[in-house]
Amino acid sequence: MFDNAQPLIDEFHDLEQQLADPALHGDEVRSRRVGRRYASLRPIVEGIEEFRRLTGDREAAAELADDDPSFADEVAELDRVLAASTEKLTRLLAPRDPNDDADALLEIKSGEGGDESALFAGDLLKMYMRYAEQVGWKIEVLDSQETDLGGYKSVTVAVKATGHQEFGPYGRLKFEGGVHRVQRVPVTESQGRIHTSAAGVLVMPDVEADEVEINADDLRIDVYRSSGPGGQGVNTTDSAVRITHLPTGVVVSCQNERSQLQNRESAMRMLRARLIQQAEAQAAAEASDARKSQVRTVDRSERIRTYNFPENRITDHRIGYKAHNLDQVLEGALTPVLDALAEQDLSERLAGVGG
Repeated sequence: MFDNAQPLIDEFHDLEQQLADPALHGDEVRSRRVGRRYASLRPIVEGIEEFRRLTGDREAAAELADDDPSFADEVAELDRVLAASTEKLTRLLAPRDPNDDADALLEIKSGEGGDESALFAGDLLKMYMRYAEQVGWKIEVLDSQETDLGGYKSVTVAVKATGHQEFGPYGRLKFEGGVHRVQRVPVTESQGRIHTSAAGVLVMPDVEADEVEINADDLRIDVYRSSGPGGQGVNTTDSAVRITHLPTGVVVSCQNERSQLQNRESAMRMLRARLIQQAEAQAAAEASDARKSQVRTVDRSERIRTYNFPENRITDHRIGYKAHNLDQVLEGALTPVLDALAEQDLSERLAGVGG
């Protein structure tokens, strides 16, 4: 059992040797990639070692029990522990997204609801920023278009791991893609009526430059003068950058930095993420029904969650999750709902293996 995991063990030991080589740490990109892969394989290798040790102990105890019945209790206890170890290892070895350990780009756009939708987009950004702070991630704003009331028409942030956490930002946040609906009395409402508005979220893996091949001839790059709400933040030079990927029609723009070069680098970072996301969405559409996840979505047209302020309720419509702690969730207490989504996703992946 689990004999097919030997290549993972070999890869783990190879990565261990690479990490011990001082030359690796001179290449920040490669060092980060090796470190992440090593961290993701470590629990698997430790699980296999535990399974093999328990299996050996169980076999030895069973032999002793043939001659001495007093060892029967030990066999029974080892069977219990071995069953738990087997379940844990099966979960660890379930097919997973190769980008789960990657950093993430998170894009939030206001939708129906005008200013209220833009304010809600800002609330979602704060929620993710507070959650990132709790788990030890770093957030960098790449591009934003603010409104006069302090909301966001659009904002894109990079979420970066700052160590060897149990999971990568993308693997944890990828289930957040879709339409987030809010029900509350807007600050602009004078009659106290509850309004419904929405904001769209897109989550993409933040991949390295050498992971996506982009032909420079396929790009149209335009520069323009950046702008901000109420005339604030307007640059006096054409530093904002818009990049169009001609083969796919994907358009990205960035204006947050005062340097055209910095904006171009950020825009290319966003373009790589969008191209990866587009390719994965196409692959998922072409895959068999058994391989399609019912949980994960990167389609902003699909309503995934409702935030009901009058009832202090959050509802995730994909898995039927419901809790009356909306105030805490908006302060970053996302762990329970993310755990529930990850558990459902794991169940589907295990079912796919079983099928």
